[in-house]
Amino acid sequence: MVIVAEINDGEAFMEYAKAAGALVSEFGGTYLVRGGHTEVLEGHWPNAEKVVISQWPSMESALAFWNSPQYAKIKKLRLGTAKVRVKLFEGCDG
Repeated sequence: MVIVAEINDGEAFMEYAKAAGALVSEFGGTYLVRGGHTEVLEGHWPNAEKVVISQWPSMESALAFWNSPQYAKIKKLRLGTAKVRVKLFEGCDG
């Protein structure tokens, strides 16, 4: 799962991020990238944009998290704090 968030209220967004992070673990997800230092190598990336990449055991487990009643409550915490784009990819090995 790849999330690109253009954050306009960092303090409020962090409340969402903490709550979501705990739930990601409960559903079997792990973070590969979660903000951190970035360096633009090509193209335009606004400074306010943060990228989060999580890995899941399966598409089904990622969707179970995304569609859960628990996440629906947590998702409300980010309302008005950021513009968010989310895409789920099925990866491949090797």
